[in-house]
Amino acid sequence: MKHIFTSLLLGATMLLSSFTLQSSSIDEVIGALRSGNASQLSNYFDENVGLTLPDKSDSYSKAQAQLIVKDFFSNNGVKGFELKHKGDGTGGSQYCVGTLQTSAGNYRTNVFMKMKNGKEVVKEIRFQSMD
Repeated sequence: MKHIFTSLLLGATMLLSSFTLQSSSIDEVIGALRSGNASQLSNYFDENVGLTLPDKSDSYSKAQAQLIVKDFFSNNGVKGFELKHKGDGTGGSQYCVGTLQTSAGNYRTNVFMKMKNGKEVVKEIRFQSMD
């Protein structure tokens, strides 16, 4: 009886260990927003990123977008990010909507990601003042 129980326990353990939890890119992006880490966030930027900020809106290269977001985060003092909704779009795209909490006020934030060459990349981020 012990032998059967041990075999079943070992089999169940092996089966469950095969289901590893992997965080998706959107979860990593959400984590970067929560911590106000522009460098970590930019790891997921596409070559060109659409940025919408309260005072400007345009498409920027990955390097330009990183500098702009870094400046925005440091000027506003990111305190956190509250996720409101995330989901899957068409063609393997993902998005999330939430509130970026800063010392200068809250910003409704939308992030849109797409699959590109087998990797999820940020195509667009919008920060809209909620005041």
